Amino acid sequence: MKTAVMTDTNSGITLTEGSSNGIYVLPMPVVIDGKDYMEELTLTNDDIYKALNENKDIVSSQPSPGALTEMWEKIFADGYDELVYIPMSSGLSGSCNTAKALAMDYDGKVVVIDNHRISITLLDSVYDAKFMAEKGKNAEEIRAALEKSAYDNDIYITLHSLKRITKTGRITSAGAAIATVLNLKPILKIQGGKLDAYAKARGMAAAEQKMFEAVHKDLSGKYAGIAKEHLSIGAAGTMESPETARQWVEKVKNEFPGYKVTYRPLACSIASHIGTNTQGVAVGITERPLVCE
Repeated sequence: MKTAVMTDTNSGITLTEGSSNGIYVLPMPVVIDGKDYMEELTLTNDDIYKALNENKDIVSSQPSPGALTEMWEKIFADGYDELVYIPMSSGLSGSCNTAKALAMDYDGKVVVIDNHRISITLLDSVYDAKFMAEKGKNAEEIRAALEKSAYDNDIYITLHSLKRITKTGRITSAGAAIATVLNLKPILKIQGGKLDAYAKARGMAAAEQKMFEAVHKDLSGKYAGIAKEHLSIGAAGTMESPETARQWVEKVKNEFPGYKVTYRPLACSIASHIGTNTQGVAVGITERPLVCE
């Protein structure tokens, strides 16, 4: 039984990276000023940052049914007997439920996994799925394992600016103005596919420290007793400057020595909701053993 692994670009896995590692990656659509774009194919991270800074009308979307089934048919044409598709969490998008409905026509050969993850923690799940497939696990066994560990991850993100979140209506303009004057940085938490307010800090340095404290608390509490080789630390963000991104990764590595730290920029569809120059850190359990670099 040959089992393929498929995800979308919200995992942070690029099309090239996926191809190099035997993982099928579906580009996510983003609509800017009424025009459709596809992540990586017709839209880069720099493009979305520019559009955000110009305050354009940006809406994330979900893959069309045709795009999903076209890739599924390609996978079967490539010689696979079945596939697991791991999209972004159903708590953040309707794409997972759409895929589940379409999979009903494939007689069990397409297994859609609601892993309740996104970004760097979804990346870990995808590579775990590939690891299990190479070990001979079938699609249902992979689904059971990933759904069991779905909530074993936590993401903390600090917004650099409230401009984008104000535009989406999640905070009033007056509230954003006060926060800007006071240099307050909101820290959000994503766990189980839900986005919630976690804390706020005055200035980015204080926010970084609060995020690190949160992960240390998770490591000593929720993940106590888990071997380091099965704990992944993620660094992510929508940083416009490559040097700023590099510095953020180094800070995360220095804060968590002995752990495998993986960095990816947040996907364009995620950036459309939270704006530019955000910084995030995550922790989660992995099925595959990791090696600290």
